[in-house]
Amino acid sequence: MKTILITAYAINPYKGSEDGMGWNYVTQAAKAGYRIVAVTRRNNRPAIEQYIAANRATDTVYNQIEFLYFDWPAWTIFWKKGPMLSMIYYYGWQLTLALWLLAKRTPFDATHNLNFHNDWTPSFLWLLGKPMVWGPVGHHPAIPMTYLKRHGVKEVVKDRALWAMKWAFHHLDPFLYLTKKKAASIWCMHYASARVLGLTNRFTVHPSVSAGSVPAVQKTDDVFTVLSVGRFVPLKGFDMTVAAFAAFSRTLTAADRAKTRLHLVGKGPLAAAIRQQVANEGIADITTISEWMPQDQLHAVYAQASVFLFPSFEGAGMVVPESMRYGLPVVCWDNDGPGMIVHEDSSLKVPYLPYTEAITAFAQKLNALYTNQTLYATEAAMAKNRFEHSLSWEVKAEQLAAFYETALNGHSSTITYQLP
Repeated sequence: MKTILITAYAINPYKGSEDGMGWNYVTQAAKAGYRIVAVTRRNNRPAIEQYIAANRATDTVYNQIEFLYFDWPAWTIFWKKGPMLSMIYYYGWQLTLALWLLAKRTPFDATHNLNFHNDWTPSFLWLLGKPMVWGPVGHHPAIPMTYLKRHGVKEVVKDRALWAMKWAFHHLDPFLYLTKKKAASIWCMHYASARVLGLTNRFTVHPSVSAGSVPAVQKTDDVFTVLSVGRFVPLKGFDMTVAAFAAFSRTLTAADRAKTRLHLVGKGPLAAAIRQQVANEGIADITTISEWMPQDQLHAVYAQASVFLFPSFEGAGMVVPESMRYGLPVVCWDNDGPGMIVHEDSSLKVPYLPYTEAITAFAQKLNALYTNQTLYATEAAMAKNRFEHSLSWEVKAEQLAAFYETALNGHSSTITYQLP
């Protein structure tokens, strides 16, 4: 049995998003038939050990996984606060981790730099002298100015400053160049990543996000519920969600309007603004706003929804496959993020348009799903099909095996998964 050394900065079996993805990738790699040495930060240790202790008796996969923990001394990281400083620490963590592993001499056959999932900070695992898989890596596209400027000058400056930093890493960092050159296989979460990295071979393009399968659930009411889940930040486009639903509701008769509902789940700095927008749009009586909730409660919310509306500008979106596993049609931008995750034949993707035109377009998609049962059934079936064939964790195990075998066998050709 070959041994893969996986570095996962963020990993926690009790959390979602980046941490949950880290955990699932590690366990799926073991299920693919490899012995795994997983290295993460020390602060993740209590949750990992608690979860394994509770589940080892019923799942033998944990016998194939060994966890190592690495961090800088506590007194050296008092300054690690906020996204920018945390990213600087992550950069240093990657470098010193590789040096620590080099001295530790842990035996393995290949390495995998798993997360954070960005394509603008390098990995240093190539220093270990074994085949390296890098990814999934990607980036959030720049939010178009026509949408971003509505959130004020501060958000414009913050977003564009972040993009200036990304540009500097992409074009000036010699270690990023070495990461691209030394990696045996690179997993890009979208084509924009392959383009910005200038890749011509040794790469695969496939969405990074996945979700676990769930039993079929029968919707218990006839309310047309439009659901959106995520952080209340400009990147996620919740102002578009509210405006589009309001525009959709204004096209309905009073009787039909009473059969619709908008449900927002999340929290963040825009929470107050979103609540005010809901009131201003006159849809407070048919809108529910919930904060984060345990996964079992969130499953129930997904199961009772009708449509997932997600005009997010991000490069991925874990909530997209989470909704698709329930067969929810997804209305989103036609972009390198959610637009790539949904089925290629879906008619529910909206191109970037001027703000008011985009609101109208999203509202029209909702109206079409509400009034056309054939369209709704077709889109629901495509969502479920896409999830089962490309976005479930079981499929990810097969994909990981393909990456590792490519690296171990020294293949150098481009491999691109064609999603169904």
